Amino acid sequence: MADSYPRQRARTRAFRLGAPRAFTPSDERVVFLRSKGGSDPLTCLWAWDLESSSERLIFDPTDVLADDEELPAAERARRERMREVSGGVTAYSVDAQGTMAAFALSGTPYAVRLNEPNPEVIEVAAPGPVVDPRIDPTGTRVAYVNDRAVWVADISGEDAERLTHPDSDTVSWGLADFAAAEELDRMRGFWWLADATGLLIERFDEAHVQTWWIADPSDPSAVPTEHRYPQAGTANADVSLWLVLLDGTSTEISWDHDALPYLQSVHVSKHGDPLVTLLSRDQRRQVILAVDPRTAATRLLRERTDPEWIDVVSGVPSWDEAGRLLEVIADRATDTYRLVRDDVALTPKGFQVHGVLDHGPDWVLVHGGDNPFHDRATLVTDADLRPLPMRAGMSSATRGGTTLVTTSTNIDSTATRVQVWRAGVGEDQLLGEIESRAEIPLVQPKVFPVGDEQTVVVFPTGYEPGSKALPVIMSPYGGPHARMVVASGLAFGSTQWLADQGFAIVVADGRGTPGRGPAWDRAVKGDLASLILDDQVSALTAAAVAYPGSLDTTRVGIRGWSFGGYLAALAVLRRPDVFHAAVAGAPVTEWRLYDTAYTERYLGHPNEDPSAYDRSSLLPLAANLERPLLLVHGLADDNVVMAHTLQLSGALLASGKQHSVLPLSGVTHMTPQEIIAENLLLAELDFFREHLKQ
Repeated sequence: MADSYPRQRARTRAFRLGAPRAFTPSDERVVFLRSKGGSDPLTCLWAWDLESSSERLIFDPTDVLADDEELPAAERARRERMREVSGGVTAYSVDAQGTMAAFALSGTPYAVRLNEPNPEVIEVAAPGPVVDPRIDPTGTRVAYVNDRAVWVADISGEDAERLTHPDSDTVSWGLADFAAAEELDRMRGFWWLADATGLLIERFDEAHVQTWWIADPSDPSAVPTEHRYPQAGTANADVSLWLVLLDGTSTEISWDHDALPYLQSVHVSKHGDPLVTLLSRDQRRQVILAVDPRTAATRLLRERTDPEWIDVVSGVPSWDEAGRLLEVIADRATDTYRLVRDDVALTPKGFQVHGVLDHGPDWVLVHGGDNPFHDRATLVTDADLRPLPMRAGMSSATRGGTTLVTTSTNIDSTATRVQVWRAGVGEDQLLGEIESRAEIPLVQPKVFPVGDEQTVVVFPTGYEPGSKALPVIMSPYGGPHARMVVASGLAFGSTQWLADQGFAIVVADGRGTPGRGPAWDRAVKGDLASLILDDQVSALTAAAVAYPGSLDTTRVGIRGWSFGGYLAALAVLRRPDVFHAAVAGAPVTEWRLYDTAYTERYLGHPNEDPSAYDRSSLLPLAANLERPLLLVHGLADDNVVMAHTLQLSGALLASGKQHSVLPLSGVTHMTPQEIIAENLLLAELDFFREHLKQ
């Protein structure tokens, strides 16, 4: 059977298989993950040696796996939170010298010496299936989670030692709680001390978190899965942090848990005492503590407040190599996210810093810029800002010693380029490239910008703008945390394929999407519907003006997933004069059903400001439906649960409003299954062809 783009996209997991990732550079080598090919789901561990400018395979899962992987439930949940679509070695850690690595395969922990030409893979002692093995800085021990407890095993030993003991069925040690993993960008729950004498370990108790049940209606004999879900306005997990030394000493890190329930991040380095960052429940207050690694005593370093919310920024707070505190703050006076070091701004007004990638003794690598369409890795020093030596477009980077690894994409290509450099004082020296084995999409996107590049249009291949008015499909995400309009051709593969079926596709980032400064982001506080939808309408109008005669605005559809699904349903319910059909995938329909950390950040506590939830809910709008609406939802979704779609469907039915529901059996929020992912895209196409009268 001939390959098609929907089948290719599904088979390659959106072209992520075969692409190198998770780089750890050192002066001798770059360690990374990559599967052997563009449709191979098993990720291998590799090293690119600087001396020979060549790569070698460190570990191949097929050397060990006889059958399919068997993952612990905690690891499956962790991969869902990480949106991990592959198998095999999906994560690893290295020691301080970069000579030893640890990882897990099918729940078994392994260690390997990276500096040997044909390294021996060592199976590490474990009492059972493990999650998140982390090697210590000396490269001699591995810590991991087994059955909600943290264990440590000597790499050369035959036994493992349990460091923590869950005292009830609702207690877990060493894992990230749901709110942290899903909404605070923290996937880890334990951290080795810099001198390897012990660990900082998260403990959380879900006793007061309500229990939901995720069932599979397609298999009535299957026992529903118990899922502790912190619904907006209800109890979160009780989270604490403990200093656990290898000599058996265990001490809780002290703070006011009622005032600061969220453990935002933990940073451990040899350049200062461990940093613990905490947030209030409304996320308007942030406290940064330094922890004595011997006594667990704390001292206050910073306390910040914000009238809307404190942003969670990757890579900070952290120490630089001189023991100075790095942060990214929302400078309201200049409307700029700025990198600060000991409260002194290092980046200028208008340069939006979205994350800290790495830092050294006199430099910081950040991700950002003055236009989110072209976010780039930039080297920040006391003297200036220096974009790294890659082609224009989107880029990222990481550095270890004098070795720099850069990844870059641009709008004219679907390929991602990975280059290795010897970082210099002036010009960086290119040493070579790490091969990507990802497949090249069968479509080649061509993106047409509108205005200041927060909106783009994609036309059918070979189409001449103005030659014919095409039915329109808007394809937004539209909410916080994600941008769709970026300088990467790969981001528009599905968009181009859909356009090639005879549509003009409009993709727009409006207020609330990240990248344009604190005021832009915070405009949606208290209302996740009105301004966000207004900006999609404005983008459609702007696109029609920019390309006259190209967009038939009497035939406009809208599609989206997750927040984008919410926005799609909102569009036909509130603005049927503009939008004529919608496909809403995994939509949040009632924000009172979504989780605490995300929802309360933007809408507040539902008991304190119920009007914000009413303004943002789809359920009161059900009687307004007069356009075709297809609701799509995975029955196994534990993030945006199926109840969202069922409650909206029930409200629509009660109002006598016809609509369609497509339930996806066994599918989570990610929809990684190949056949489902392919046919879902085809089902959307059929829906729009029918209802936009193509």
